[in-house]
Amino acid sequence: MSGHAHSHGAPPSSPPDAGSSSGRLLFTLAFFGALAGGILAYTYQKTLAPIRKFAGEKVEGAVKEVLGAPTKLDTLFLVGNKLSRTLPAGADAMEATKAFVGYNDKGERIGIAVEEVSPGFANDVRLMVGFNPSTGALTGIKVLAQTETPGLGDKIEKDTTFTKRFTGKLANPLQGTKSLTTDPSTVQTITGATISSKAVIKVINKAVETWKPRLAAFEKEGGQ
Repeated sequence: MSGHAHSHGAPPSSPPDAGSSSGRLLFTLAFFGALAGGILAYTYQKTLAPIRKFAGEKVEGAVKEVLGAPTKLDTLFLVGNKLSRTLPAGADAMEATKAFVGYNDKGERIGIAVEEVSPGFANDVRLMVGFNPSTGALTGIKVLAQTETPGLGDKIEKDTTFTKRFTGKLANPLQGTKSLTTDPSTVQTITGATISSKAVIKVINKAVETWKPRLAAFEKEGGQ
């Protein structure tokens, strides 16, 4: 009888299939990445219309506010560097740069309203500026966006006594002062927020300087 002993252990395990595991991982990542992208795209499309509607209503409200509730509004589009009543085919009216012309109940033009932006203390300050293009007199201003220092710079939006100071002032150009003033081309700035105040003045001057000649050229060419 043989003295050899036979031992039977478990068969050696196969090494993990690294290639297969990596492939499954990449597939899983790609699948969930595509799924997340699809969800984001769907959400964007569903929320785009309400966002655009809200943005349009905000602009319309600001226009009416700075022009003193006009009876009628005309919209002019900036095409190239000229104003036009119409946009090129395929252009998005919401994204186009515009000027809004306001009229009273007698059909008389009371002013135009335009959006303009300039750097402030913390970030850009965006305004809706209403003015009479014939005289440069302001009909009103409305802060559309600002991220100035809370309690100081943000007073350019929250302090209504400050924004009301601009109505009737002449932007030929407009200047700022720390003191009370009755000068038609000077506005008192906010104490402790001089830079933010001057940013507002800069936006206004930029708006009038930029848009007044554009409107004059539009009217000279017959307003077409």
